[in-house]
Amino acid sequence: MPKPRNSQICLDSTPYYHCVSRCVRRAFLCGQDHHTNDDFDHRRQWLKERIFLLAEAFAIDVCSYAIMSNHYHLVLHIDQHRVTSWTNQEVLERWHLVTAGTPLSHRALCGQPLTEGETFAIQNLIDKWRIRLSDISWFMKFLNEWIAKQANKEDGCTGHFWESRFKSQALLDEKALAAAMAYVDLNPIRANIANSPETSDFTSIQDRINSVSEHGSQPNHLLPFTGNPTQTETVGLPYKLIDYLSLVDWSGRSIVEGKRGAIPSDLPPF
Repeated sequence: MPKPRNSQICLDSTPYYHCVSRCVRRAFLCGQDHHTNDDFDHRRQWLKERIFLLAEAFAIDVCSYAIMSNHYHLVLHIDQHRVTSWTNQEVLERWHLVTAGTPLSHRALCGQPLTEGETFAIQNLIDKWRIRLSDISWFMKFLNEWIAKQANKEDGCTGHFWESRFKSQALLDEKALAAAMAYVDLNPIRANIANSPETSDFTSIQDRINSVSEHGSQPNHLLPFTGNPTQTETVGLPYKLIDYLSLVDWSGRSIVEGKRGAIPSDLPPF
């Protein structure tokens, strides 16, 4: 029997989660539908922009992502310290980034005077929204609902776009985290639609490689590699970037049974 979402997510055990959403039946998130010749590739950009808009609003970081033709993967990190450090004003501003808010929240955000009852009501709302802004279920809800509405509007239809809410798996240690991130980043290669991380469009590994190549630094929209897990004051992935890139390159060259693709052995490492 499936477990309730709140029993699957426990921040005392881990702040890292691998999440997956898949389209129903033959619905296309992105890519080319060979039965109708319709091209949905532009929806990849919809999804990418929405993911990072939500990451800007939420106390949730994106560690890795891969956007495929009928599903997508995310590895997310929940930053509990960040959400508790926000002022009430910051909570309101962030909530309004992704929702319309309420007339009362707009008045509070503008600094208009409130009655005693309104002050009590807006504080209750802020407390509720603060919790939601560090909740993966709300992050995925705002992501999937928005994409489903846009896709159904474009397709001229109604009904379910996603197979289910989403699937999530807690990543209990550093080994599991590295394995999940590499699995996500290698999705286009395993599906044989790219032959290298550099050519794997709409993946975090491509973003990281491009950012280092072009700017000499890690991308701002992804949780950075800090390489020092003993530095608790620094929020980041507990590996060195070069070590992770080597892991992806080494893993991608191995032949995996049941998978169509791998990095060619004659291709030089990045």
